[in-house]
Amino acid sequence: MAGQHRVALVADGTGPVGQRIARELIGRHWSVVLQGLHAEALQQAAESLAEDTERDRQVAACPADLGLLADRDRLVEFVVEEFERIDLLVAVPEAPPAAEDLLELAPETVDAALAAHVTGPLFMMQGVGNEMVRLVEAGQIEAPKIVLVNSLAAYTTSTDRAAIALGAAGAAMLTRLFADRLAEHGINVYEVRAGLISTGGSDAVHARYNQLIHQGLTPIRRWGRPQDVALAVAALADDLLPYSTGEVINVDGGFHLRRL
Repeated sequence: MAGQHRVALVADGTGPVGQRIARELIGRHWSVVLQGLHAEALQQAAESLAEDTERDRQVAACPADLGLLADRDRLVEFVVEEFERIDLLVAVPEAPPAAEDLLELAPETVDAALAAHVTGPLFMMQGVGNEMVRLVEAGQIEAPKIVLVNSLAAYTTSTDRAAIALGAAGAAMLTRLFADRLAEHGINVYEVRAGLISTGGSDAVHARYNQLIHQGLTPIRRWGRPQDVALAVAALADDLLPYSTGEVINVDGGFHLRRL
């Protein structure tokens, strides 16, 4: 099914942020392929997007475990066979592991966090990057992009979420490494660094941050929303920063200002 629209691969496309990004891109006339680990949830996400947008030919889904080489290769092959191109990769880490105190941190928790934030995105970016280089050299696409969605955990300590912080810090280096390597091929790489993003939770942690935000934790005194992240990704996808690569786009209400 060859598409006339630019094509984006959103991995992971089943969570609130990935879904919002996909929806925003579709609204801007992109075709979208969703990746997810669980086939049933992935299919439901794709059907919801197709139904809401009335552009079913622009939405496809391919279940894949980014921790497996065969699955990563199959995913890239699926996108190219289905649409004959890939213009954008948006890498959204899977849900983080549960909180654990630093002094009780288990090896499997660290392994899961590094797999979600570093290893999976690394080899996904590698596979898609190689395919983008081939397509650029063949004259089939121009100025493709890779966007890694990360979090303020990349530079903010939280001793009960050390594994996430380690993964996010590693992901920040991925952006710089791939920006350096792919620039000569006309492929720009960016990081969208999200802050406190609300997806509708109402637990004690959410209540705590509600109070902190109200007290001025972020200069913009509200929670971030998945749509805020989606709009940042869309701006990069639409080539509004063509002379920038390796750039971090903070979507955090100003948290990164580190004000006194």
